[in-house]
Amino acid sequence: MAGVQGYRLFNVQLARKTVVSPSLLSLVFSGPDVAQMKCDSPDQRIKMLFPSEDGTPPSLPAEGQWYQISQGMPKEKRPVIRTYTLRHVDAARQEVTVEFVSHGTEGPASAWAINSAPGDCIQIVAPNAAHPEDSGGYEWTPPAGLRNALIVADETALPAARGILEMLAGQPNPPKVQAFFEVPEQGDCVDLSAFSFAEINWLPRKPAAATHGECLIQAVKTHARVPESSHHEDVQEESEDELLWDKATTGSNEFYGWVAAESTVVKLLRRHLIGERGVEHEAINFMAYWAKGRVR
Repeated sequence: MAGVQGYRLFNVQLARKTVVSPSLLSLVFSGPDVAQMKCDSPDQRIKMLFPSEDGTPPSLPAEGQWYQISQGMPKEKRPVIRTYTLRHVDAARQEVTVEFVSHGTEGPASAWAINSAPGDCIQIVAPNAAHPEDSGGYEWTPPAGLRNALIVADETALPAARGILEMLAGQPNPPKVQAFFEVPEQGDCVDLSAFSFAEINWLPRKPAAATHGECLIQAVKTHARVPESSHHEDVQEESEDELLWDKATTGSNEFYGWVAAESTVVKLLRRHLIGERGVEHEAINFMAYWAKGRVR
């Protein structure tokens, strides 16, 4: 179908909101448009358009170049745009689920999620079911017959990481998974015991008063089981402001990694796993989901 874009804009309204844990909210959106939405991967990225600085709800036209149109609007009228993980799509029920980390009300997206009520309208840019091919916008692409996987995430990447576990659970012979999940507090360590193929290591920052990423870095350095090599690659240092985004391209089914967290943490983990332990860079995805100091 020539001309059909992989992603399109969807008009939705909040249907219901559930508290998953002290730091995580699950929001279900509905609307007729959702019948044409799809999800190609458990770490599928979407754009969410929130009310502008002056509170104007997003109302970009469904057709046309939505981003260019938004950038041409006055700043106070321009929708606030953020990237999230598409947690679940139920096209038949016309519902889509997105999970939000509660960062407080300083950031516009977190504030909207906390204060929103059923009926509140936003817009979502997500994969288009009418697009006949893969829409892209994700990194989890393990080789067939994967035997061992490493999943490393902070709370911002936890929705995608849980989605990966759910997808693997549906396979006849899921790989052995070692997972490290850093979260704000003990109450965020939700029950994942159903994934018997996975060793889940929860790393709450409270009550230890650890800084963000401290628990994750220490745990991976101490406990991660990876295929080490005597050949250690030189790791190119990224600039401090650059968000690291390296996609795995391995064809080997022996090991596959997926690391997503704060930018500085991801860079340190890449330096350790590739530069110090000799893991092949083609075998691990490294993704900076956010950076300290940037408004969320």
